[in-house]
Amino acid sequence: MNTGAQNSEDTAAPLLRSDAERNRARVMSAARTVFRRDGLGASMSSVAREAGVGIATLFRRFPKKEDLVAAVFADRMDAYANAVDVALDDPDPWHGLAGFIETVCGMQAADYGFADVLTMTFPTANALEERRNQAYEAVVQLIGRAKAAGRLREDFTPEDLVLVHMANAGVVNATGDAAPEAWKRVVALMLQSFEAPARGPLPASPEPRALYKAMLRASQARSASAGPGKNG
Repeated sequence: MNTGAQNSEDTAAPLLRSDAERNRARVMSAARTVFRRDGLGASMSSVAREAGVGIATLFRRFPKKEDLVAAVFADRMDAYANAVDVALDDPDPWHGLAGFIETVCGMQAADYGFADVLTMTFPTANALEERRNQAYEAVVQLIGRAKAAGRLREDFTPEDLVLVHMANAGVVNATGDAAPEAWKRVVALMLQSFEAPARGPLPASPEPRALYKAMLRASQARSASAGPGKNG
């Protein structure tokens, strides 16, 4: 009986697991840094370089970019959902809605990656999308309360909030460090336009299916920008 070989195998397994966990932690930390700085258009190879690991190591841990995005932004999506809960607890429905929009737009401004996440959908990232859907249901309640209080224009829809995120992401990405506070003015302008009474009618809101298609297309475009040619 070769007990020496057995002991060597028993020791090697925990060491390999420990090394794998260290690599995963390095990749996650690097991805947070890269996505926060460059948004989701950043390539997987740039994440690997930031982490100091080979691209093969990165893809062993996260076979698709979507897997990495879901892991990195799980806590941000939790914070997004919690912001809705805080807004629903506000006794003033309009203050709650306005505060929620300002909070989330601020989260987008602080993290270019999260600015992108809120304008995209990731069908295979089940936990991330489930959390988003839970938050959406709460947002519908928030909008209904503000309308019932007579403070939010009647033709405002949940899809309009998605458009707010898209517009804010565009401003954040366009202004960057050159005008880092510009998003606040844009959000204030939008909030004032949402208040009742409405100054005039609005064009029709996008259909939910059309908006989902737009978010999916944006996600696919970001993934394509980090395809094999850029990941290698």
